[in-house]
Amino acid sequence: MSEARQPQTNDGERRLRLPDAWRDRLRFHAPDALAWRLLALTFIFTVVVEVLIVAPSAASFHERWLLDRLQSAELASVGVEALPYSAVEDDVAEQLLAIGGVQAVVVGDQGVRRLLLQAPNLPRTPDLIDLREARPVTRLLDPWRTLFGHPDRSIRVQARPRYRSGDFIEILAPAEPLKAELRTFLLNSLLVSLLLSLVAGGLLYGGLAFLVLQPLRRVTRSIERFAVDPEAEGDPPSDRHDEIGRVERELARMQGEVRQSLRSRARLVALGEAVAKINHDLRNMLTSAQIASERLADSPDPQVAKALPRLERALGRAAALSRNVLEYGRSEEPEPQRVRSALGTAVAVAAEDAGLSEEGVRLTRTIPARFTVHADPDQLHRILVNLMGNARQAIEGDVARVGRKGVVRVSAAHEDGQTVIRIADNGPGIPPRLADQLFEPFVSGRSSDGTGLGLTISRELAVGHGGDLRLVKTGPEGTTFELTLPD
Repeated sequence: MSEARQPQTNDGERRLRLPDAWRDRLRFHAPDALAWRLLALTFIFTVVVEVLIVAPSAASFHERWLLDRLQSAELASVGVEALPYSAVEDDVAEQLLAIGGVQAVVVGDQGVRRLLLQAPNLPRTPDLIDLREARPVTRLLDPWRTLFGHPDRSIRVQARPRYRSGDFIEILAPAEPLKAELRTFLLNSLLVSLLLSLVAGGLLYGGLAFLVLQPLRRVTRSIERFAVDPEAEGDPPSDRHDEIGRVERELARMQGEVRQSLRSRARLVALGEAVAKINHDLRNMLTSAQIASERLADSPDPQVAKALPRLERALGRAAALSRNVLEYGRSEEPEPQRVRSALGTAVAVAAEDAGLSEEGVRLTRTIPARFTVHADPDQLHRILVNLMGNARQAIEGDVARVGRKGVVRVSAAHEDGQTVIRIADNGPGIPPRLADQLFEPFVSGRSSDGTGLGLTISRELAVGHGGDLRLVKTGPEGTTFELTLPD
């Protein structure tokens, strides 16, 4: 059995301890990294919300400023045109039209453009903004063109008249006044929205910290305490009914199961040490008994000669059981040392050790020439000997077999990147009640002398190679096992 020992207290009692591999997996970092990530994510979301708030607000302010200038110019043009021309001097008319901060005013009616205020000479061609067209993307970009545009930039703005007839009214305005007011508006908006976003982000972070981070810290502390000392009772799970509450309850349940498993493991380790000692003494006793039985073979007493074979069989079974128990009780099989070897040779050697012969149960092989397998030679030999030996013993123990020779057939092929080896016999088959439990420890298909460990060990060896061993079929016509190994 395993020689692993559990830590002991002063009074000799064993204490539970997680294996080092488990402890490494359960060792968590402090959740501060998660808190900082959550804080950074909150900041990013705040910036995104800031942009989503400021961009439309800037576009709305930009358009409203232009509309105010248009309405002022339109009202002034209505006043100028309503009075007799001689009643308003040209200078006064220009002052009325320019009162809204525009440099030129044009009225369009039935395809005719009338210039009410002459435009000055401009160093740059003005940019046209037509407020009669619905262009959301352009409206969002216009404020930024104004904000980062040339200092001498001017804007031509067209819109439908509200206080007079006509197709459109157009004004020409310098961009600098709009830029100054837009800059002030954006600064104020940024400050206000930033303050609101910080408050909302802080509340959001606080809520997440209370609802998520604190429970996660509690769960992490519980796992770390459990990794250090599984016997220590952790905090009881909360009565929350959300996902975190379910995690806490599942964690407490799993810790209880692991704690119980560790206690069972500690008992098994102690039992294994005792069995190893008993087994060692038992093997010495069996050796002495076998020596004594060999001496009895020379006895002339017919009763002794009659009982001696039965005694030898009993001693052989006891020795095999002792050997198999020790072999199964190893903490783990050594890592397979895979080499490329000829399967035909391995099968022939294993068949000889399994007791197959031409006079008794014979071997037939269906293996392609130069067929190789990538496996540990010793472990593959143990698997093959166990399977063929079981087949031979099942055939020899079949009292209903009359006139039929026992045969063990071994075939092999490469299928889907795997080596598949099939071991079939024409024996009596395995009882249905045992077929589903055949690979469990101490479950044997033989009623008298089977230890029930051979198939369990063989399957563990196959799994250690990255393959498997399974029962394909069984019945009165025979039994077939399939061994798969990585190719």
